[in-house]
Amino acid sequence: MNENTLNSLGYPQIQKNVADCALSYLGKRYARELKPMLDAHLIEIRLEETAEAAALIRFGASIPLPSLDGMETIMDLLGTGYLFSERDFSHLAQFLRSCAQLMKYMEGKSGAAPTVSRYAASMILIEPLLSEIERCIHSGRIQDQASKELIRIRKKMTVNEERMKRKLDSLVSKHRSIMQEHVISQRGGRTVLPIKKEFRKQVKGSVLDESGSGQTVYIEPVELVSLQMELAALQAEESREEMRILGDLTSLAESYNREIALNTETVGVMDFLFAKAKYAATMDGRTVRVNKQGHISLQRARHPFMGSSMVPLDFAIGRTYSSLIITGPNTGGKTVALKTLGLLTLMMQSGLLIPVEEGGEMAVYNEVAVDIGDGQSLEQALSTFSAHIRNMIGILEQADTSTLVLIDEMASGTDPGEGVGLSIAMLEELHSRGATVVATTHFGEIKHFAAATPGFENARMEFDTVSLQPLYRLRIGEAGESYAYSIALKLGMPQRIIERSKSLSDQSISRDRTFVFTSPPLEIPILTPDRSVAEADGPAELSKLNQPKQSKDSIGLHKKTTTRESDSPAKTFRKGDRVYAAYLNQSGIVCDVEDSRGDIGVMLRGRKVKIHKKRLTLHISANELYPGEDYDLDIVLETKENRKKRKLMGRKHVEGLQIELPSEE
Repeated sequence: MNENTLNSLGYPQIQKNVADCALSYLGKRYARELKPMLDAHLIEIRLEETAEAAALIRFGASIPLPSLDGMETIMDLLGTGYLFSERDFSHLAQFLRSCAQLMKYMEGKSGAAPTVSRYAASMILIEPLLSEIERCIHSGRIQDQASKELIRIRKKMTVNEERMKRKLDSLVSKHRSIMQEHVISQRGGRTVLPIKKEFRKQVKGSVLDESGSGQTVYIEPVELVSLQMELAALQAEESREEMRILGDLTSLAESYNREIALNTETVGVMDFLFAKAKYAATMDGRTVRVNKQGHISLQRARHPFMGSSMVPLDFAIGRTYSSLIITGPNTGGKTVALKTLGLLTLMMQSGLLIPVEEGGEMAVYNEVAVDIGDGQSLEQALSTFSAHIRNMIGILEQADTSTLVLIDEMASGTDPGEGVGLSIAMLEELHSRGATVVATTHFGEIKHFAAATPGFENARMEFDTVSLQPLYRLRIGEAGESYAYSIALKLGMPQRIIERSKSLSDQSISRDRTFVFTSPPLEIPILTPDRSVAEADGPAELSKLNQPKQSKDSIGLHKKTTTRESDSPAKTFRKGDRVYAAYLNQSGIVCDVEDSRGDIGVMLRGRKVKIHKKRLTLHISANELYPGEDYDLDIVLETKENRKKRKLMGRKHVEGLQIELPSEE
């Protein structure tokens, strides 16, 4: 997966959260290295084992996982010739005891958690090594019984220490009056008496040190010299014997190098597995079904960082439509919905349980491509629009049937007309490649495009029009509004500015928004009985013939003019008129007359959409389409007989040509 995608969706925080739930250094390492997988079968296995581990935790089980304290050093140095210390062997013994305990515990859980139990079953008991360590070392010290030679040396040391003690008691009694304090001291590992400086000549021996004030000298009595030399020799023998014992234990441990490494790795994997289960418990994570067909169906999905504070999200895509356009007001939750879908996809492909209802289904993608947030960079001199374009170019380079594309605020950062056209062209290209696309926008043209194009669907974030508060609920199948005026009014914008804004919007809502499509609509010349198609000389003449018949009342409707748009006659449409929307590259039937904003209801492919009158051109008037009839438009739009009738009437305009006009279906 692209690093930009992982960072944009907050995946590193997921890695950190899982690592915080791990106990061992290996479990934390595996969590930090967690990455989404691409193999659907492997993902299913990881989800299943995580669900088993979560079930054990949910039922209150306390898993006896070894902590791996000290094992990192042992695994790094094992087999390098390093001589392990008593402390190292104490850690190793504790690890081996914990492994045996874990194996026994998981054996009893094989019925409830068969997949997890198989990990413990793969571990190896190393009884000979554990027994030898326990025989030789206890509480971080080599035991006397570690060897016969060590027993002999330590017995001689005990006898020597007893003789020295008796000799010291005698010397203290003898020199008590001239001692600075009645405490035996050590200097350089030798036993000395603290004698007052002025009496130092009364004690036979060597001065090894004196106090900082110079008032006390520390003398090793000559009576102790031979005993201390003998003790030093015995201590050297003891040290050599202990080193030999530690060397033998190190060699024995190295002979079990593979078994120790296997157990350590297995404990690390199980720690990582239970860390994933613990993290799932913190957000009530569930498993989902996995597919490679691009099908997603989630109920009550939540962003893992928001928890119960988030309004659950119901989401579906991939069956009847593979591209979803989400609209709604600012701060209404559109971006959160995008990030929730993207992050849950990455988590699922990482074998993590996700916060959704049971029975969910998610698709496995080779790539999750995102364009979320403002990529403006002062250092790279990139504007917001340039950053979006750079991201979109990168998305196009990798988009295919196994790509999930998430785009936030399409057509932003540049001229709305050009941005909308570019966005629609991008959506068409991504859809043609079979990518799964979820995008957010505020522009009505993109909503209308989605409503009229197969494979696309609209969705909106719900908004309470009374309280003017977003509800953060996603409703698929409906296009939303931005509610900019209502929100601005609630926040304190003066009413006169709102009214003026509405007026300006009505006047210029479609000005300069002409889109060029690579597939222009079919041009059918309208011929009169005395003029055949052969008489149409070239494309220019054919285009003239293609102009729809006009009545006197609308003679200026299609006339080219150099006057300002505001000076041209207003367009008027009636119910039943067949009209053409250039930016959608489709024609439809007027089903609702013009409202106060100039929007007209048009039936396109069985869907009713609102399109501003300035974006429409008259194709065939209702009088021509249904001549001499009293027609009910609702019946016309609903009955198959009248649809056939419209098709036949369309043929009357092209007598002599075997061309059928497309129906609304």
